[in-house]
Order: sequence, then structure tokens, then C-alpha cells
Amino acid sequence: MEKSLRHRVSRLVDPEMHGQPGLSVFNKWLIVCVLVAVAIGIVETEARVIERYGGLMTALKGLLFLIFGVEYGLRLWVASLNPRFRSAWAFALTPAALLDLAVLVSFAMPFLGVEGTVFRLFRLSRLIRLARIGRYSRAMNLLIEAIRSRDIELVMSVGIALGVMVASATLLYIVEGPAQPEAFGSIPRALWWAVATLTTVGYGDVVPVTGLGRILAAITALCGIGLIALPTGVLAGAFSDAIRRAREDGHRKPGEDP
Repeated sequence: MEKSLRHRVSRLVDPEMHGQPGLSVFNKWLIVCVLVAVAIGIVETEARVIERYGGLMTALKGLLFLIFGVEYGLRLWVASLNPRFRSAWAFALTPAALLDLAVLVSFAMPFLGVEGTVFRLFRLSRLIRLARIGRYSRAMNLLIEAIRSRDIELVMSVGIALGVMVASATLLYIVEGPAQPEAFGSIPRALWWAVATLTTVGYGDVVPVTGLGRILAAITALCGIGLIALPTGVLAGAFSDAIRRAREDGHRKPGEDP
């Protein structure tokens, strides 16, 4: 009975042991919790939010700590059933498991302050596994076909861009927040600067004034050049492939196998 239960739990919590396309219901709800944790980590840097909803934030963080703790314990319990891991210790020493442990520590140690919640942002890396290439549909136009044929690349591009944007805003909030509380006093405020910098718009209404802040701003601007070019190249290649396939289908004789 114990072995059977462990196998059922393993298929439920470990995506590699699920045995079916997609994710289990447990992991889908876990992703919702991840997004909630990230949202809390961002909005609670705003003092006005804490003043009004501090109790709710604390309750949600306690609930999330319980959920993530249970998930971590279950992953350790069933880790040895995965052929990749010889034991629970082998799983616990992997980078992903160590990162999960750091996330739990950030929840359990309030003296780390608001910045401690930033560790939870790294859990977004799990969402990259959700992207899968869909089947092509000849009934759709070239635009939809091109986008669908590059869904993994586009989702990853958006995920990377969002990750860099939040990371840049977080770093500038830490570095520039004391010097410019109105512009960088919270992560949501710093996000405006991050968006303007990464998209190379550069309005100039908010600029770093510290030496370290300017260095980080330069790195962010350079990253923005690559992030803008990444989805552009992906879409260009997708359009080219879609047009080529459409031409091949147009020249194919009726009844000929594709």
C-alpha cells in the first residue's frame, strides 16, 4: 500500500513521472501559488499596500509557506522513484531543490525583510516547462500559423524579458531606493524605469544617480537590445517558414501526400 501511495504521489508532484501530456492538477495549482507568491513579493515593497493589506499579505505568505513546504517534503519522499535520483539526498542537492529550499527559508525568516521575498521570483523558471509546440492548422492564416509554430520560442522570449525586467527593477529598488524614494522606492515604481530602459525608449524622466545604479542601468540597456532582437528574429524565421510551406502546398498536386 505504501509503495502504491508513493507512486501515485510521485505521478502527482513530479512532472517527469506524470506519464501523461501536460501537468497534473497539483502542479497546475502549484503554478498559481507561484504566481501569487511572486505578485506578493512585488507589491509588498509598496508601503501603502502594506499599510492597508499587511494582515492579508502575512496570512497569504503563511499559507504559501505551508503549501511549498508540503510540496518540498513530498518531492523528497518520492524522489528515489525517479530514475534520475538514487536517493532523496541526491534530489535535495540538485540546483532546483536547493533553490526551493532557499525559497522556503525566505518565507520562514522574516528578519530578511522585504528583499528576502525576491528569492521566490526564481520559481518562475518552472513555468518555462509549460510551453509546448501546438499542431499546425492549415485553416488558419499565415500570421496565426507563424505564431503557433514558434510558441515555445516566443513564450521563452517573453519569460526571459519579464524576468530581466523584474530583476532590473528589483536591483534598482535596492540600490537607488534610498536616494530616490519617489522613483525607486518600491519594485512597482522601479518597473516603469525598467520597461523604458529595456525597450530602449529612454524617456529620461527617471534616471539613476548613484554609481552602481548607473552601471546596472547600462547593463540593463545592453540586455534590452538583445531582448528586442530575440522575438523579432523568431517571428521573422516563423514567417519565412510559413510562407515556404504555403508555397509548397500550392505547388503540390491534388491527392499527393504531404
